[in-house]
Amino acid sequence: MVINKTLFLTYFYLFIYILLSSGVILYNKWVLSPKYFNFPLPITLTMIHMGFSGAVAFLLVRVFKVVTPVKMTFEIYATCVVPISAFFASSLWFGNTAYLHISVAFIQMLKALMPVATFIMAVLCGTDKARCDVFLNMVLVSVGVVVSSYGEIHFNIIGTVYQVTGIFAEALRLVLTQVLLQKKGLTLNPITSLYYIAPCSFVFLFVPWYLLEKPVMEVSQIQFNFWIFFSNAICALALNFSIFLVIGRTGAVTIRVAGVLKDWILIALSTVIFPESTITGLNIIGYAIALCGVVMYNYIKVKDVRTSQSPADSLPDRITKDWKFEKKSSDIYTPDNISDNEGSSGGNVSTSERDIDEEAPLITSSSRLSHIGRTQLTNHPTGK
Repeated sequence: MVINKTLFLTYFYLFIYILLSSGVILYNKWVLSPKYFNFPLPITLTMIHMGFSGAVAFLLVRVFKVVTPVKMTFEIYATCVVPISAFFASSLWFGNTAYLHISVAFIQMLKALMPVATFIMAVLCGTDKARCDVFLNMVLVSVGVVVSSYGEIHFNIIGTVYQVTGIFAEALRLVLTQVLLQKKGLTLNPITSLYYIAPCSFVFLFVPWYLLEKPVMEVSQIQFNFWIFFSNAICALALNFSIFLVIGRTGAVTIRVAGVLKDWILIALSTVIFPESTITGLNIIGYAIALCGVVMYNYIKVKDVRTSQSPADSLPDRITKDWKFEKKSSDIYTPDNISDNEGSSGGNVSTSERDIDEEAPLITSSSRLSHIGRTQLTNHPTGK
């Protein structure tokens, strides 16, 4: 039996992506949780990820010259990169802090709100239009999350507020990326995204760190293991590049399906690795309802894109356009889920693909809008 090499590599990259994405989230939870490694300093952990990613990107761009830096004026940096970095840092800060209060499984369920948050921000910023069919899907997703929250045994209002705030901060970052960076015609690959955004995010995180966590570190016995944090940062960086490989080999729909599969696997694994993360039947029912809303939303966006395609296009022309479309989307990257937004601190995903993973530092986790759905945002006159 002859194995198709291209198909094998595609599934292999998807496997690596799911493995790294789940691993980064679980690793972050283990490091931050008071019951395990007990390093309850989420801002510090996020700063370690940002500092490491920025340093690696600097070496690749300036020392080894793997990629060429983007021509960026101070005005563009100040008006585009700085605000995007601010909201990115905020999403990582709040998302990571949520791990101190709620379980990994419940966090993944709350992340189903990502398309709702992104749609709301897009409408408020004028990059998308309020539509009845989309609104009904958003209501379905919200109802599912509410049901899931009601079924949560260890519900914690503080952790929930942190996670939801982080989700809305990430949604606003996504919209700002489209309004600011794409409007100026800037494209950032994973390395240049880390190069420009990670240091700026580090600076923004320094202020809350100095006020909130530095005093705690001075009076508490906080254990610091170099190899733990180094390996954690390596995993986060590897996640960023795995997403880049996946985007290059597959389309948005495949990645979205892989993301859903990853979420279910992660929820199941978290209950095994962290026994205190109990899942109830109501949790599962609520999450399933929310996913139905997300799937229906993606279907609407896919149908919109197909409708907008010219019927006169020949099949070869359409394939060429689709290929260029996917290639373009995979070239535009902005800061993830480093964080499992996650509470994650991991990778970096394209502006169009940020739905992919919020756990990637500059991408990421998986925001929950489909690639095609987000592309629709840029098609409106007000978004360009």
